[in-house]
Amino acid sequence: MPLPSAPRDIVGQDGQPRIGRFSGQASSFDWAALAAPFKRSALWRRFHHKRWHYVALATDRIFCGIAIVDLGWTNTAFAYAFDRASKTVVAAFSQDGLPGLSAAVAGNAGETSRFHFLSRRVTLGAGALTLRCGGFEIDARFDAAGAAPLLLAVGAVDGGSVHATQKSAARAMAGTVRAGGKTYPLEAGVASFDYSNGLLARDTAWRWASAHSAALGFNLQAGYFGANENALWLDGEIIALQAAHFEFDPDDARAPWHVWTEDRLLDLHFTPEGARREDKNLLVAASRYVQPIGTFSGSVRATPDGPARAVERLVGVTEDHASRW
Repeated sequence: MPLPSAPRDIVGQDGQPRIGRFSGQASSFDWAALAAPFKRSALWRRFHHKRWHYVALATDRIFCGIAIVDLGWTNTAFAYAFDRASKTVVAAFSQDGLPGLSAAVAGNAGETSRFHFLSRRVTLGAGALTLRCGGFEIDARFDAAGAAPLLLAVGAVDGGSVHATQKSAARAMAGTVRAGGKTYPLEAGVASFDYSNGLLARDTAWRWASAHSAALGFNLQAGYFGANENALWLDGEIIALQAAHFEFDPDDARAPWHVWTEDRLLDLHFTPEGARREDKNLLVAASRYVQPIGTFSGSVRATPDGPARAVERLVGVTEDHASRW
């Protein structure tokens, strides 16, 4: 069944979140209007409100991941460039900012997020990305024309209150990445976005997988948000997926993964080419994060009894992440 159209506001006039999966973009992510049982005090929201804006850039030569994150009480940003030929991270930065000053995460997926700390600057919008970090620079432009609609997912979270996320299918891009003394063109690749905004538990963990091409893409998550955001984009349509399972070796980032959904609409094997890893311990907060970059092969299908569509070496990422924030 086609997904219903996304509501403009993710909280209704009755104060209840509009829980479900939708096709399209919401413009208001205002949790202040929540009513019981989701309502929390302003002070609680201050420390539990988490927002991030992430974009992946994928070509045959390079993969880049860039994110701006607002944790409520502080903020951070990271970016990396992974050369797929040498199988190495050729440029990276990770910077904690000043609370209330360094980062401004967008109010919805169509607006622009910014991070600025000393000479490091990141500007991420629906149509463009600019990054300046010494010898690591990105100038990218994105074209939504002809792209499949965004997924909007809204749902409750254990230990927190409620969460919403917008995921994009593939978008054409142009521009360049300058990293490790090389210049990488982006014209032959695709970009994909993740805008997330929610009231989360202090301890939050998830496993995630995402990969996209012009005709096919998917987003999978297992953890704090359950199956809410699991979706397959196939020939311009969004297909809701059931719970995802991740089989992998948590001690070896280069070992293969097997990801599949309970409805058997997706069954893929992931072969890592390399990984970005970062562990932080800030006393009051900590995170453990690894994001392997590689390719997915296997099959997907639109319906349980429909024909299988082969997936061959689709570039993307998996992720194993746990945060105390």
